[in-house]
Amino acid sequence: MSINAKIVTDLVTNNVSFVTTVPCKQLAGVIDGIEQCEQIFHIPSNKEDEGMGLCAGAYMGGKRAAIIMQNTAIGVTINTLATLIQYYHIPLPMLISYRGEIGEPVACQVEMAVHTKALLAQLNIPTYHFHQADDIAEFDGILKYCFMSKKPVAILTDASFWKGA
Repeated sequence: MSINAKIVTDLVTNNVSFVTTVPCKQLAGVIDGIEQCEQIFHIPSNKEDEGMGLCAGAYMGGKRAAIIMQNTAIGVTINTLATLIQYYHIPLPMLISYRGEIGEPVACQVEMAVHTKALLAQLNIPTYHFHQADDIAEFDGILKYCFMSKKPVAILTDASFWKGA
């Protein structure tokens, strides 16, 4: 099973029925898989903090939600994460492409990579970093933890991980 298919399967297995996404080249395959999945209602977002608001609304309406985004927008999500997602104990899996590492072709992506993990740690958000294709085996357990604990979790996925997609 491909990485993209495993992600979609694990979301469905964990009753995630609402996903919002922000475009990213690395995430294109999983976004396509979600768009084609009949069990998941997919709404693209213009911005990550907007997407988190949509996920909060879906959760308050009785749905399990997830967001798929880039790490370069973590900075604009800080207030939403602290005052909405964490304050109201909303479980939110965040599948995040970790842009800006070695081999990144876009210079502005690099600066945010330097700060991503520190910002997530400052917010006490459990963070997992997938480097290799077989790291996807942990995804189901991370989703279960997220929904059990009613906490957001960040799953960072770097370029080497997506090469196995």
